Amino acid sequence: MPDAAVMQQLAPTGTLRIAVAVAPLPSAQFAVRDGDGFKGVAVILGEALAKKLGVPSVIVPYASSGEIQNAATSNTWDVAFLPVDAERKKFIDFGNAYHLLQSTFLVAPGSTMQSVKDADAPGIGIGGVANTATFRAATAATPKATHIEFKGVDVATAAMNEGRIQAIALSRESLGGLAKKIPGSRVLPDAFLNSTTSVCVPKGRPAALAYITEFIEEAKASGLVKRAFDEMGLSSSVVAPAGMTS
Repeated sequence: MPDAAVMQQLAPTGTLRIAVAVAPLPSAQFAVRDGDGFKGVAVILGEALAKKLGVPSVIVPYASSGEIQNAATSNTWDVAFLPVDAERKKFIDFGNAYHLLQSTFLVAPGSTMQSVKDADAPGIGIGGVANTATFRAATAATPKATHIEFKGVDVATAAMNEGRIQAIALSRESLGGLAKKIPGSRVLPDAFLNSTTSVCVPKGRPAALAYITEFIEEAKASGLVKRAFDEMGLSSSVVAPAGMTS
């Protein structure tokens, strides 16, 4: 049984509140709607953590990882599974990594872009999800382009289908599925971001942070993370090495 400090910091309401970002297609981070509920890697891992703690769980859905980050001080969630970047570390404490993350662009049908550097040009409209690690990295990598923030992946997809943007910035695994929704689009072979996706808690919860770090290492070693990827059809997703910090 976890000690009192862990329980107070990780499940203060007596229920583990698992924050998930919901998108049209699953990834190591994104969950998808499943009837009246949700399914995804974050859901599988969060529910396994709740079982280890011996408490019930509830899914707290958000439109993006940026919204989860923004809610970190609102006491509405207890644990999340998010891409890591320096800006996000101002609000969230990350445990160890469970996924190796690479992000790139999906380019519109008919585009001549062949690499990330081709997207760094005036007149190129790049869409991404607001306040996310991926879109911050995309913006830094393509300062000459025009960057347009969207609330969610579905809105960015509609913008490309309408011809308002020429590229969408997302993780490679998310883009693989998204390309099927935009006939003629392509995923670029190189990347603008190589990072990790990691388990995390709101800042200032050291006992909870230590506990989730131990949990994610156990989840990698037992094969739970790989099984979660497989269950969601994420055959290209790569489990982070043992002991990899964020």
